[in-house]
Amino acid sequence: MNDLVRQHTALGDTDLEWLHLLVSEWQLLSDLSFADLVLWVPTRDGTRYVSVAQMRPNTGPTSYQDDMVGHLVPRGRRPLLDAALDEGRIVREGDPEWREEVPVRVESIPVRREGRVLGVIARNTNLLTVRTPSRLELTYLQSASDLAQMIAAGAFPFQGQQVDMDASPRVGDGLIRLDADGVVQYASPNGLSAYHRLGLASDLVGHHLGRTTAELAPSRGPVDEALVKLASGYAPREFEVECAGGVIQLRAIPLKPKGVRIGSLVLLRDVTELRRRERELITKDATIREIHHRVKNNLQTVAALLRLQARRMESAQGREALNEAVRRVGSIAIVHETLSQNLDERVEFDEIADRVIAMVAEISPGRVTCRRTGRFGILDAEVATPLAMVLTEVLQNALEHAFTVGQTGTVEVSAVRGGSSAEARLLITVQDDGCGLPEGFDPRRTGNLGLQIVRTLVEGELSGSFDMVPAPERGTQVVLDIPVRAEK
Repeated sequence: MNDLVRQHTALGDTDLEWLHLLVSEWQLLSDLSFADLVLWVPTRDGTRYVSVAQMRPNTGPTSYQDDMVGHLVPRGRRPLLDAALDEGRIVREGDPEWREEVPVRVESIPVRREGRVLGVIARNTNLLTVRTPSRLELTYLQSASDLAQMIAAGAFPFQGQQVDMDASPRVGDGLIRLDADGVVQYASPNGLSAYHRLGLASDLVGHHLGRTTAELAPSRGPVDEALVKLASGYAPREFEVECAGGVIQLRAIPLKPKGVRIGSLVLLRDVTELRRRERELITKDATIREIHHRVKNNLQTVAALLRLQARRMESAQGREALNEAVRRVGSIAIVHETLSQNLDERVEFDEIADRVIAMVAEISPGRVTCRRTGRFGILDAEVATPLAMVLTEVLQNALEHAFTVGQTGTVEVSAVRGGSSAEARLLITVQDDGCGLPEGFDPRRTGNLGLQIVRTLVEGELSGSFDMVPAPERGTQVVLDIPVRAEK
């Protein structure tokens, strides 16, 4: 819609924002009208109309099989559009049109904002299945007429009341029509069923909805006057009511077709099962985070025990082996600590990488500088845990073997994500400027325990590749290439 409005019309950004607000709400008008809606806006030169949005009803058959968005129509071809735009009123005159042997009643509703008519909504009703309307259909149509008058007067949609139509109740979920005093004039079967779920034993018609809702809601004191007012529909609001029987979501829409409130529409939906599943998910998420937290604590305890044992070792070789084990356990603990703070099983690995680099760098304070470039991004837990161990081993190997005692140098970790969304990959390079590889060194056949761990994790668990080669200028370069899931 943005492109069409800016390309063909003279409307400004504030006008466009009003049209977006209207389009976010007009599924309501379409469903209440049992009609298709097409929004036409006059072009910059005033000789044509361009259709910038379209909506089909969920409550009835469509009048348009084809997509109308982007169509241009010369002024004069559709007289009802001209009359609504020029006169600023709802135009219903004219005989039904025949489209593919289907009679269609066409009406035009001017879209007004701050006294200016921005465009016209063409409301097209398929008359092929017309029958004597029921009480529900009559209530729908009357409510649609009131909303149409509010649109023509610039009183709907409500400024500053952006609604998420995917999460808000729809017309078919349940509808209650109130009079100006908040008394129920009509309640659809779904709307009545939702209140029965809350514990209502009688009919709703003739009862004050606000007081009835407040009485059903659990309360330890006097009647909740705020809830009474909300459920009475005095202001456009969305809220939920929960009691032992269930949870219903309500949305109140004041009706002011002539500037004076004549009543309200209340859309409602039974969300009991939805909220129950959400609570279950929250509980599961909390349990998973608690498990990660306990695993982290246990790993830190193991690391502390190994550290104590290392201090008691008389053999320097044994002491160093235990210190290496401490760092390996610590790298896994870092991942579980990060997972314990997340709502899902995905982590921002850059923070983990920085902590691993800082932990490993402690074995050579002041001699070698470790730094990271690039971005690892968000990784799954099953990738993050082995990758943290791999990074620990590679860095530890570089700091221990690439530099002699007292030698200064640099170890750089770079990460680059690439590939398509279906085959995303993470390329990691760990490069030092130390003494380089010994003559005839083959990382696949030789190497210490750390390199064996790296090969096993990269090729076995991460399904990637690992190579260790001389750096282009000086030192050694370790290259890891692993498949990852694309970031969202």
